[in-house]
Amino acid sequence: MTDLLCKTICMQKRSLLLLFLAPLLLLAQVHAQTHSITEKIEWTWADRPEHPDPKLPNVLLIGDSITRAYYPETSRLLAGRANCYLFATSASSGDPRLIKQIADLIEIMPAKFTVLHFNNGMHGWSYTEQQYGRGLPSFVIAVRRLTPSASLIWASTTPVRKPTSAGATNERVHQRNQLALAVMKRAHIAIDDQEALMLQHQDLHQDDVHFTPAGSTIQAQQVARTILQALSQSQKQ
Repeated sequence: MTDLLCKTICMQKRSLLLLFLAPLLLLAQVHAQTHSITEKIEWTWADRPEHPDPKLPNVLLIGDSITRAYYPETSRLLAGRANCYLFATSASSGDPRLIKQIADLIEIMPAKFTVLHFNNGMHGWSYTEQQYGRGLPSFVIAVRRLTPSASLIWASTTPVRKPTSAGATNERVHQRNQLALAVMKRAHIAIDDQEALMLQHQDLHQDDVHFTPAGSTIQAQQVARTILQALSQSQKQ
């Protein structure tokens, strides 16, 4: 009876997952990008705990250099509660390379995560907001495939101090966040509103885009809080 019950629960979870992802799969197939618009400097960055505790759940942060900045403090805040991993990239939603990069994570990181906290939006300003938005469903699907049973948390993109030569403005950041919010709501994904948080701390920018260590600590505190909430809900289920 126990095996039968487990199989039934797994089948129900798969059915719900397909139900949630069906609209995203359709959008991704219709609006798939076929070429990349690259930046002058392109990069990826991955990090992992040196000695992960096999008894603890695994958590993965996906983002960019801003995520890289709050990752160390997030890891510290989650110490003893979760093993914290990082993947950061300059590839933007709408860039087909992003989906390939996420898929490759299965080869370099554990196959099972309990929570996936992810963001994308501060790169790829040569893409229009429409192109950025059309790429989001494929991005969500790629992240979900890392561990289909994981809890997903979307982090909104943070504001800039002033418009940058690359094309970032707070108006464009907000437009991208609104597009992402619609996609995440449709997929029933939790939101970590980093935009609203850091609009209260514009004095903590160390340049036009990135934050000081104090700013990154404030971000990490909210990131860790949302992850712990997801872990708690996962344990109850």
